[in-house]
Amino acid sequence: MGTVSTQCPFGITADFHAQFDNRIGLSSSSFPSTLNISKLNCHPNAKGLVNRICSLPDIDDLFSEKVPTPILDVVENPIHLKNLSIKELKLLADEIRSELSSIISKTQRSSKAHLATVELTVALHYVFHAPVDKILWDAGEQTYAHKILTGRRFLMPTLRQKNGLSGFTSRAESEYDPFGAGHGCNSISAGLGMAVARDIKGKRERVVTVINNGSTMAGQVYEAMSNAGYLDSNLVVILNDSRHSLHPKIEEGPKTSINALSSTLSRIQSSKSFRRFREVAKGVTKRIGGGMHELAAKVDQYARGMMGPSGSTLFEELGLYYIGPVDGHNIEDLICILQEVASLDSMGPVLVHVITEENQGSEDNQKRETVEKQKEDLSANGTYSFSYGDHCRTYSDCLVEALIMEAEKDKDIVIVHAGMEMDPSLLLFQERFSDRFFDVGIAEQHAVTFSAGLSCGGLKPFCIISSAFLQRAYDQVIHDVDRQKIPVRFVITSAGLVGSDGPLQCGAFDITFMSCLPNMIVMAASDEDELMHMVATAVQIDDQPVCFRYPRGALVRTDHPLCGGSALEIGKGKVLVEGEDVALLGYGAMVQNCLKAQALLSKLGINVTVADARFCKPLDINLLRQLCNNHDILITVEEGSVGGFGSHVAQFIALDGLLDGRLKWRPVVLPDNYIEHASPKEQLTLAGLTGHHIAATTLSLLGRTREALLLMC
Repeated sequence: MGTVSTQCPFGITADFHAQFDNRIGLSSSSFPSTLNISKLNCHPNAKGLVNRICSLPDIDDLFSEKVPTPILDVVENPIHLKNLSIKELKLLADEIRSELSSIISKTQRSSKAHLATVELTVALHYVFHAPVDKILWDAGEQTYAHKILTGRRFLMPTLRQKNGLSGFTSRAESEYDPFGAGHGCNSISAGLGMAVARDIKGKRERVVTVINNGSTMAGQVYEAMSNAGYLDSNLVVILNDSRHSLHPKIEEGPKTSINALSSTLSRIQSSKSFRRFREVAKGVTKRIGGGMHELAAKVDQYARGMMGPSGSTLFEELGLYYIGPVDGHNIEDLICILQEVASLDSMGPVLVHVITEENQGSEDNQKRETVEKQKEDLSANGTYSFSYGDHCRTYSDCLVEALIMEAEKDKDIVIVHAGMEMDPSLLLFQERFSDRFFDVGIAEQHAVTFSAGLSCGGLKPFCIISSAFLQRAYDQVIHDVDRQKIPVRFVITSAGLVGSDGPLQCGAFDITFMSCLPNMIVMAASDEDELMHMVATAVQIDDQPVCFRYPRGALVRTDHPLCGGSALEIGKGKVLVEGEDVALLGYGAMVQNCLKAQALLSKLGINVTVADARFCKPLDINLLRQLCNNHDILITVEEGSVGGFGSHVAQFIALDGLLDGRLKWRPVVLPDNYIEHASPKEQLTLAGLTGHHIAATTLSLLGRTREALLLMC
């Protein structure tokens, strides 16, 4: 019998007890082990922030059979890369890719974006010296290799789980994450700020930002590049070009080529001697005068434009020195170019164009097969019966069905979609009405004003944006839509808590910021039938803007056949269950949790009224007066922040004098803090929005505190 004690990352001590023989290889089946976890010491980062990670991977994941990773096993942080040879770095990249494929397949939805940046990540950490040098990322899924190389490999199986690793970069998680990101387009702005702060303080660390194709659709990227060119601070911008485009015709066209010539030219462009020669030439032409400097600049721009791919001169115009294209999977080329860039003390802003491949063909084929299958399942009588196989039908599926039904009847209906990812269900609408569907990427500001223009032109635009991304276009919502009373129909997706995407994509604030606008009609669907009705309602509104929200996730009744919706009376809610003791007024998806609370309370002899508000603006004042006059307790429930539906109800019942008598009113809303990534059920529990929490609140108001506590046990 032998005993081995090992100190794992994050302060976890593991003791193994086993029968050893003189064989080196040990399989998990013949190696009985016990894992004694006495404590979890969270590692403080350089700024004193304490790591909140306390989730552990499943023991089976730790000791299951997997591909050997001998080089990765000795790399605990980026400094261990410095002594590896090019050959070993290539093997390391292969090991990381293998490990990521295994981990991600078990922890989240399918995506290959994290595999495209493996070699780039290895090269970055080989050349630069994080965390002293700052490496910022735009997209969360491209940072997984970065997480593995920066001491978080052991916790990768907890990715996007409660108390586990974030799916994005997080300052609270690691000192190697200098800035939180995931929405895209912010890394250059933040990186430039860090670079200027470095210059003012007289420091010398490097700042590197990594952007992708999606980021280049956002205006903030070009604003930051323009400012970087003007300030001329040392900054390295890496464009990770995975050759994705929103436009299929462009994707079918010629790709940016990577060959020996382009590789050689990129090395020349990044070399010290070439840069110094270029700077000397600039100085000479300035001394000559007589327009010689401007002429030389034009010749330089023309020559570099001829060498580079189409569009490369755009970055030069913005003031960034362009280098590329570079093969993003050739570690030797990447290291050579990055070393040259890192060695220049007064280079100004530089953009390195890196070409990577995500190999998403199989995923695209699956999407196309799903679309074809859905099209075949359209019945001739007008009732749509969609087949989703193993995929649970979601609110987005229901939305698309409703939009198709309405679009068949009304040729003026068009769809404008904005955001980082398009829900696969929208592909069906795009296939059927390709000339009436517009996907603009993460250009939310443009999407809102573009929709306003479509409306002014006589069309009926549905602007589909997730709640978190709509925040970025709020100025346009106010001035380009609401102030002018232009009938744009906002479909707010991913409303409320979003599970593994955590606070970064949580839709907590849309009720508040949309319902305070004077001309906006604000609705929320409590189930799939209500969603169908709200689509039909929005089609009929042609004199002011309207919005409605729905949550991410499966439908309430997955086996319920859907027919076309009918327009609702504006500002009219409905009573679902009649009671007499307590009134629960739910808004949106929380109506279902109100019904669960009602079922729990009925077992305790409490008669509860449950009503679906439907509208936050305008409120159903007749329904509110009825609930207040007929009940001693009114509880409003919403999956949104303070200042939303409950605040509008409080404003009305206070001004109407309904709070002057016996009525007790309580709001149930999201807490005033960001709820970290976890499963949707866990997040609702943390937020206090489950049926049990609502029932416990009711019992407390009735003075039955002991029963409330027992209900929560």
